[in-house]
Amino acid sequence: MSTPLLKVEDLRVTFNIRPRGAWPWTPSIPLHAVGGVSFELEKGETLGIVGESGSGKSTVARAIINTVPAAGGRVLWKGDDLLQMDPHKRRQHRQAAQMVFQDPLAALNPRMKVGEIIAEPLITHAPGTSKADVKRRVGELMERVGLLPNQINRYPHEFSGGQCQRIGIARALILNPELVICDEPVSALDVSVQAQVINLLSELQRDLGLSLIFIAHDLSVVKHISDRILVMYLGRVMETADADTLIERPVHPYTRSLVQAVPIPDPVVELAREHPVLEGDLPSPLNPPSGCVFRTRCPLAQPSCASERPAPQQIAPGHVSYCPITAGEREVARA
Repeated sequence: MSTPLLKVEDLRVTFNIRPRGAWPWTPSIPLHAVGGVSFELEKGETLGIVGESGSGKSTVARAIINTVPAAGGRVLWKGDDLLQMDPHKRRQHRQAAQMVFQDPLAALNPRMKVGEIIAEPLITHAPGTSKADVKRRVGELMERVGLLPNQINRYPHEFSGGQCQRIGIARALILNPELVICDEPVSALDVSVQAQVINLLSELQRDLGLSLIFIAHDLSVVKHISDRILVMYLGRVMETADADTLIERPVHPYTRSLVQAVPIPDPVVELAREHPVLEGDLPSPLNPPSGCVFRTRCPLAQPSCASERPAPQQIAPGHVSYCPITAGEREVARA
């Protein structure tokens, strides 16, 4: 069995914060942003991570590339634990794993020209590259992402949001990475532009053999580009399966609610179907519910959900749910 490109095991991230207005000597409070996330990513695969705002999706991405420290767990890159690497090896990994950020304009230095922005990682990590090679590489990437050669000396504010995101994608690709983590890359864009950027990412993945982690809170967007989908809620995994299975046969109550919230492009069917709404608000990660973190909003919650953290239930090969109640229902139905 081959080693996965990336394997995350029981990843945990905790931030120590002080309440607003507290005295400097007031003890900090732990905020549990990620509470034990595990998954694997194969070479050339796209993993979609979906969930509400505050579910810990972006924190997982930042912990993988070590821009936020992990409190525990392992992040294995081709079998090597990134969290235990020395700074030199970790620097090499940063060349192999790049990020595309949510706000395309805010992610670009407004004082740098487009050509300088795209070339900066190459100049930083390969300072011996000649100016001619840098310019050639920048031109190739601009053409590949749909930017014109005469735009190389313009500044970010002269571009639309979609064009700025294309600049960010070109910047992420200049080091020939194996993994690109897209942190809600289309949430700030118009719907028509979203489709263009998603199609561009799919094309680049196919042509360059990239692996992608695509983070979003829109399940319909994630389904379009992902091979597998991982659903998160309050820092924990609720369910994971291949994209078609998760959309057509969701098991976890939270996944079901996300799927039912996706509009159907047929006005007759859309008006006729039920639109259940989750009751209550997302709990605070400063004081998460005991046991199953989703139990305070779950329509199927039982007393045992408050005392036991749910273990993974294998529904089918590659399909795992963290809800023993719905997993048990399926076993009864099969019998």
